[in-house]
Amino acid sequence: MADGNPALDAERDAIVGALVPLVGGIAATFGPVCEVVLHDYRDPEKSVVAVAGALTGRSAGGAMSEIGLRMLARGDEASDELNYLTRTKGGQQLKSSTMVLRDSTGAVFGALCVNVDVTAVQQAQALLAGIGGAGAAETPTTTTFGNDIDSVVEAIVDAHQLRRGRTWVQLDRAQRLELFRGLDEHGVFAVRRAIEQVAARLGISRASAYSYLSQARAATGTPATSEPASDGGAA
Repeated sequence: MADGNPALDAERDAIVGALVPLVGGIAATFGPVCEVVLHDYRDPEKSVVAVAGALTGRSAGGAMSEIGLRMLARGDEASDELNYLTRTKGGQQLKSSTMVLRDSTGAVFGALCVNVDVTAVQQAQALLAGIGGAGAAETPTTTTFGNDIDSVVEAIVDAHQLRRGRTWVQLDRAQRLELFRGLDEHGVFAVRRAIEQVAARLGISRASAYSYLSQARAATGTPATSEPASDGGAA
């Protein structure tokens, strides 16, 4: 992931600048069913550099989505994710592609994302499948898109709790560590104030949240040499 090297930062700025005009061009080519978003992961809370289209309601200066946080968590091991299905809170079904941006050293520092509204196509397919007797298609996962990183983090925490069907107090130690491991894998702790947000959402102290995160990382061999980015810049 990008490390703040001045020369490389200039190179990354040039790459982002060269891609900005493409955002509007791609969206215009596909029309109102398409949205294109250019991200700079060096500032996760304001990662959206440019956006064309209005499928997810984001604007320049907005935060990255759950998908972006997951990419951030993977660091330079992140790779392109193409033609996957997501669903907005409003019920729109999107076919999405996330293409990572790398500098000359191979470090990941951003992404170009394309979303296409396929709601009508999916509805037609479901209708035809029903008529033909085929089984129902897989339902895409609802994804949180927003200009506010806090709402994205909270949605990820809530989704993890709902999948377990229990409140924090009902979880045993292993399940609590699993929860924090899952949140970490989704990149939640790569943004500022994440520890405070997660602790408040779960109803526990900040110290307890950090302790569980440290234990979860230790169990998976993930380095935990410093406190997550709750008190400073993004990791």
